[in-house]
Parts: sequence; C-alpha cells; structure tokens
Amino acid sequence: MKRFVIAAALIVAGAATAFAGPIEDRQALMKGMAKNAKELAGVAKGATPFDAAKVKALLQVYVDDSAKLPTLFPEDSKTGGTDPTTAAPKIWEDQAGFKAAAAKLGTDATAALAATDQASFAKAFGTLASNCGACHGTYRTKKD
Repeated sequence: MKRFVIAAALIVAGAATAFAGPIEDRQALMKGMAKNAKELAGVAKGATPFDAAKVKALLQVYVDDSAKLPTLFPEDSKTGGTDPTTAAPKIWEDQAGFKAAAAKLGTDATAALAATDQASFAKAFGTLASNCGACHGTYRTKKD
C-alpha cells in the first residue's frame, strides 16, 4: 500500500509539472532546445570534442520536440501564462507554415543524426540552426 501511495504521488506531481499550460509547456520546450543548441554549437565549432552518442541524444530532443511543437499553440494560448508569451500572431494566422517549419526542424534534426564526425556534424548543425533562426524571425516577437 505504501508503494502505491508513493507511486500515485509521483504521478500526480509529474502530471502537474508536465501540464502546466500550453504557454509554460512551450517555453520549457524552447528553453530545453536552447540549452541543447549551446552544447551542440560548441561541438559544431570544435570547442567541444565530438561525442557521437551525446550529439545523437541532444539531437533526438529536437526530433521529439519538433513533433510536439505545433500542439503547444492552441487558439486560446495567444496571451497569458505566468511569463508573457513571445509567440507572434503569425503562428495562428499561418498554421500551415508554422507546422511546416516545425516539420522541417524535425527532418533536419533527423538528418543530423547521421553525422559521424565533427565536420559532418558542423554542416548538419548549420542547417538545423538556420531553421531555428528562420522560425524565430517569422513566428516570434521580441521580448520588451
């Protein structure tokens, strides 16, 4: 019985964290991808040694998160949340374009998984990073 109570408490705590709300969920997702981008940029620049297993694990986050991303922008999440959103109205005006941008991110992250050394990774990461910049340029507003 004690194990059941502990397991139930962990499930409830995890659910509360995972489903804070679409704005908070997408901000957490973006912060995680930004953290990974910093690590991957170090590898791409040669400042950090290429470690195929670590690179693949970090890239897999992009693959997984790119699939989740379009679901985190429901119509009722244009404003509000605990932290003001920087999502541009263009996301809701151009859902097809936004979904295509997320899909391209996933496709390019999947392609980058094939990198076998620093040079091939650096090239693939350049493509991946340009996706981030293009999407932010179109679908994100600047913070005040």
